[in-house]
Amino acid sequence: QVQLVESGGGLVQPGGSLRLSCAASGSIFSIYDMGWYRQAPGKPREVVARIRSGGSTEYSDSVKGRFTISRDNAKNTVYLQMNSLKPEDTAVYYCRSITTNSWGQGTQVTVSS
Repeated sequence: QVQLVESGGGLVQPGGSLRLSCAASGSIFSIYDMGWYRQAPGKPREVVARIRSGGSTEYSDSVKGRFTISRDNAKNTVYLQMNSLKPEDTAVYYCRSITTNSWGQGTQVTVSS
């Protein structure tokens, strides 16, 4: 079972930026499809972005053009660069190894003035 640890969340003003990181254990990270998900209070968890082992990416319509998912296989890490943040982006953000269905503990992102 792969262990995932997110970091980088926090409080940011509307229009600001944050970069989330997710460090994974194990030596075969490069073959995992990875994703970022989020859950706002009272709402179901939703996919934000996914990146396949080969590097192709997908985004939800709500973040397309503002968020960028990337990975560094040498560091066993996947990133989520979030720009032009909006109050509706406020949620707990989770990293997931789609291949092994493993989840991180989540990191809070709050967008507020």
